[in-house]
Amino acid sequence: MAEVFTTAFIDRSHWGRIQVTGADRLRFLHNQSTNAFEQLAAGQGCDTVFVSSTARTLDLASAYVGDESVLLMVSPGMATELINWMDRYIFFADKVTLSDQTDTTFAITLLGPDADRVLTQLGIPLPDPAAGSHLQTNLPFEPEIAITIVRGTGLTLPGYTLIGPKDHETALKQWLIEHDVAGLTSQQWEVLRIRQGRPMPGQELTDKDNPLEAGLWQAVSFEKGCYIGQETIARLNTYQGVKKQLWGFKLEQLVPAPSPLTLNGTQVGALTSVAADSDGIWGLGYLRTKAGGAGLTLTVENTTAYAIELPFVSRGYLDNNSDSPEPSTNING
Repeated sequence: MAEVFTTAFIDRSHWGRIQVTGADRLRFLHNQSTNAFEQLAAGQGCDTVFVSSTARTLDLASAYVGDESVLLMVSPGMATELINWMDRYIFFADKVTLSDQTDTTFAITLLGPDADRVLTQLGIPLPDPAAGSHLQTNLPFEPEIAITIVRGTGLTLPGYTLIGPKDHETALKQWLIEHDVAGLTSQQWEVLRIRQGRPMPGQELTDKDNPLEAGLWQAVSFEKGCYIGQETIARLNTYQGVKKQLWGFKLEQLVPAPSPLTLNGTQVGALTSVAADSDGIWGLGYLRTKAGGAGLTLTVENTTAYAIELPFVSRGYLDNNSDSPEPSTNING
C-alpha cells in the first residue's frame, strides 16, 4: 500500500466507548465474546468479536484492561446496542456494570511509521510493544489531565490511540497540528479501512456473516471454554466449514455497494464497501471459498474487479491451503 502520509491523526471520537466495571468484569467478557480475557492483566488488551448465539457478527471491539475496569472501543453507533445486548446476560449475582463513555471522552488515533518518534519527541511515554498494551499518562500541554495511550490504530498500520476527557479533544487536535501532525478526513480513513480490510457493522459484519468468514481469526480463542456462539465457531474450524471469505478488490470503475460479484456469469459473492483515492478505486467483499480468492478477475456491475489480499485479515486453516483452488462456477457449498 502506498503511504500518503508519514504520520497523521484521525478523530475517532464518534466510535463507541463502553466501560465495564465490577469484580466479575473479566469473567463476564470472557463468556460474552470470542477472545480470552481471564488471563489478561492490567495494561494489556485484545480484539474480540461479539456474536449472536448462532455466531453471527455484531461487532469487532478492542478491549483495554485496567486496574479496576475494562474499556471497550466499538464501532460508531454500536455502544448502545452492545450495552443493551450484554445487559441481557448480567444476572443478579454478577458484579458487572456497563456505562457508555462515548459522549464524555475523546479518541484520537495517531498513525504512521513515525508515530513513535513524534510521541517521544513530544515527551509522551510509549506503551509496551504488544498490540493493545496501554498506559496512563498526562497531556503534555495540560499536565493535570490524565489520558490513556494505547498501542494500536484499529488497523495493522503502526501508531497509537489517545483516549481522554471530551473537554480536551479540541486542544489536543490543535496541539498535534501545531507540531506538524496533519489530520485525516473521514474519507481518507475509509480508504485506509477498506485497503486494510477491517470489517464494519452493516457492511461486512451482519447477521449473515461470522467472524471466521470476516477474517477475524486473530480475535477468536479456540482454547477457552463456552461462550456465546462458541459451538458454531468451533465446528466451522474443526470441520473446515468456512464457505465464504472477505477479500479486497481493485476496481476499474466506481460502482455502488452492495453489488453482486460474478465469475464467468455466475454470482460468487458480493461487494460490501467501496472508496476511491489517488491510487485507484478499492473495495471489500465476500467470495465463496470454492470460487477462489486473490488473483481472480471478476465482474461487478459493468466493470472489472481484481481480488487482492488484505493486511488486516487472517484466515486460520485456510492459510494452510494457500494454493488457491481453480476458479469454479460451482459455488454451492
